[in-house]
Amino acid sequence: MINFVAVLVAALIPMAVGFIWYNPKVFGNAWMEAADMTQEKIEGANMLVIFGVSYVLSIFAASALNFIVIHQGHIYSILVDEPGFNDPSSEIGVFIADFMEKYGDNFRTFKHGAFHGLIAGITLALPILGINALFERKGFKYIAINAGYWIVTFVLMGGVLCAWK
Repeated sequence: MINFVAVLVAALIPMAVGFIWYNPKVFGNAWMEAADMTQEKIEGANMLVIFGVSYVLSIFAASALNFIVIHQGHIYSILVDEPGFNDPSSEIGVFIADFMEKYGDNFRTFKHGAFHGLIAGITLALPILGINALFERKGFKYIAINAGYWIVTFVLMGGVLCAWK
């Protein structure tokens, strides 16, 4: 139960948030200091490759987040091996259609998706970034800036994915 248009749009959110979050007037200067980044390193990068690969990786993130924020998709994973699963006129096909008719829109709001995005940001992004930062010998400021970015980004991505029907 993936809305691929919603995933492709949600995958743009990390770039939009990043343009704001890492702007020198917001957290950009603090991030550059915490990450040991220089203006020369930034200017010497191939931004087309960076943004292209970032978008592809953001599609992966949005696809994974889709399964976290939209609960209705789980009925398919639970019942996929049942006889007649692909036949809409079978007993299981009728059950799924009836279930989706009654409950298909439950918890499909921006607010609900944003909540699950928040939980994913705190329980997935923060630990991953924190562990990497510890081994890279980065400080709390580095972790807070980058984890904060991903938490805000996941909140917005989750909201968009869940509300888009």
